[in-house]
Amino acid sequence: CRCGKKGSRTTVSQEHTNHVGVYYGPEDIRVETRPIPTIREDEALIATSSTALCAGEAMPWYHKDPQGKVLGHEVVGTASRVGEKVTNLHVGDRIFTHHHVARLISHQALRGHYTIDPYYKSVHFNPGAMADYFVIGPPQIHGDTFIIPDSISDDAAVTIEPWSCVVSGLKVCGIQPGDTVVVIGAGFMGLGFAALAPLFGAGRVIVSDFNPWRRRKALEFGVTAAIDPAAQDSAAQIRALNEGLLADVVVAAVPNAAVFSEARRLVEPGGTLHLAAPGHPGAQWAQDAAEAYFDEVTVTSRYSSDHRDVYQYLRWLKAQRINPLPA
Repeated sequence: CRCGKKGSRTTVSQEHTNHVGVYYGPEDIRVETRPIPTIREDEALIATSSTALCAGEAMPWYHKDPQGKVLGHEVVGTASRVGEKVTNLHVGDRIFTHHHVARLISHQALRGHYTIDPYYKSVHFNPGAMADYFVIGPPQIHGDTFIIPDSISDDAAVTIEPWSCVVSGLKVCGIQPGDTVVVIGAGFMGLGFAALAPLFGAGRVIVSDFNPWRRRKALEFGVTAAIDPAAQDSAAQIRALNEGLLADVVVAAVPNAAVFSEARRLVEPGGTLHLAAPGHPGAQWAQDAAEAYFDEVTVTSRYSSDHRDVYQYLRWLKAQRINPLPA
């Protein structure tokens, strides 16, 4: 079995192979068999309990070199083997660990932008979390690994990485108490913004999506309303729900520049437009120059999450202020 007595230094499956999910292209994802990775004295071998697939991993343009990339970084697992120099992690510990880890001292980090420091993306799992086993090194072990209590299920724990990115994004949205927040796109990340916005002070939360299943799911997360942009002009629907006003904050959770333009149209002057997904490289997004000046609309974005966002999301999860698995 994968689980060993907590406190021992090693326990690994009797199988000597590692099944991994390998990306060769959007229509070519293979399960391959490889050796179980070995570890050094300052590393740990993690047995994957559950992992999810990030939407970014499904975007072909996002992979600079897709040949042979092992997918997976939204993960919860159990320590199966730890190196002799690892003292803060023990065999049997059930953990969340982050694939990318920030450093504390750099120009970007000291200005609060940990995730755009080039060092951040240089840290990664070996080979990836869509595997029976993967290895983490000192940056993860000491910088962004947390013990998961039994009260949090595996399914809930795999939301730590993606929805800590939501926490990171909501921090820069400038939500004031009682603000109306509109989220365009009720995919997994859009639902995260809708579910967590009240923790940042939002009043009304309105979700917009063409898909009726996604709109129903948004209502399960407790949003004020879920609108269909195909049914009527979105601005008119928002005004009808919001005392004649547009949104104070609009979150564009769709990776499309045309959606950014539609989202900008739904922001009340003085509000915020948050780009929660990247547009395609090379796609152009134009704004009216006069409106961009006179409307005082702030445009924000946030790439990924850092160790602080992970810690804060996990604390909310432990305190049961967040339920990522509504009935």
